[in-house]
Amino acid sequence: MQFIDLKAQYRAYQVEIDTAIKEVTASAQFINGPQVQDLEMALADFVGVEHAVACASGTDALQLALMVLGIGPGDEVITTPFTFIATAETIVLAGARPVFIDIKEDTYNLDPALLEAAITGSTKAIIAVDLYGHPAAYEKIEKVAVKHGLKLIEDAAQSLGAARLGRNCGSFGDIAETSFFPAKPLGCYGDGGMLFTADAEAAESLRCLRNHGQRKRYYHERIGFNSRLDTLQAAILQIKLAHFPDEISLRIQVAARYNSALADHFIIPQVADGCVSVFAQYSLRSQKRDQVIAGLQEAGIPVAIHYPVPLHLQPAFAELGYSVGDFPVAEKIATEIFSLPMHPFLIEEDQQLIISTLLKAV
Repeated sequence: MQFIDLKAQYRAYQVEIDTAIKEVTASAQFINGPQVQDLEMALADFVGVEHAVACASGTDALQLALMVLGIGPGDEVITTPFTFIATAETIVLAGARPVFIDIKEDTYNLDPALLEAAITGSTKAIIAVDLYGHPAAYEKIEKVAVKHGLKLIEDAAQSLGAARLGRNCGSFGDIAETSFFPAKPLGCYGDGGMLFTADAEAAESLRCLRNHGQRKRYYHERIGFNSRLDTLQAAILQIKLAHFPDEISLRIQVAARYNSALADHFIIPQVADGCVSVFAQYSLRSQKRDQVIAGLQEAGIPVAIHYPVPLHLQPAFAELGYSVGDFPVAEKIATEIFSLPMHPFLIEEDQQLIISTLLKAV
């Protein structure tokens, strides 16, 4: 059994994907081929924004967003301690300081009610994360950002295809970004990322920065870096994007079957009113997590923990001065959460085996 069955996905679209790969190799346009711009236009339309800018990874996308928004030394950026390290890592790489606030216990996203108390004279931006594919509470976060003149970045690395109150993830904030890491809901066959914005000037700056700070070859306006999305990856993503709406529906069906069987025994994922989650992870909570995981592993069922140690307790952020107890909700969730196999090709027989094994374990 696979945690995420990329082999089954490839078999389902093999003819289309192989054809797309052959077209790229035959053209030999491996860098900045037409498929890259085609994908940018398709995803801008999918998300519902004016501009999409491809880059080499979701992490690069965050760094590019911070650079374009002018975040640098002396600045503070508020974000969540319960996420993958890239969210806060890029803040440090920009020369700024991450400021963490605790999360909500229902969606595991940052708690908007705690934002204003964390704002100082050095605060320049907020990075909100759509954890596990569920959108953050942007109607509240955006109000705080506007009130205090802060920039807002949507970290939609896990949430492409999700929505909140009629708006698609990737359309919130000044700049949004997503990741095409293979395990993401829409993944490529390597690393890849995309930025989204309604600001034409910001989009042009992103395109310049991702290509060594040049708009015209060998004429460098500013210091950038190499963060281009390979043409091969863009071609593969175009094929997958055509099937993505169907895959989202299947993911929601898989989650519904899990919810129905497990709600009486575990804390199941909550989807807020007016929201669509793409269930990038299907994560349960249990105070008997170690016991449950042991039962799953004994049965040969893959399981993962996203994330076992909140960022404020990671050695890499020790100099920020946080300690145990600073963010009790995030710390509690980290001791209870675990993720089950979740993908559009999870057959009901395998899912029933997972469910029965879970119920035996508790």
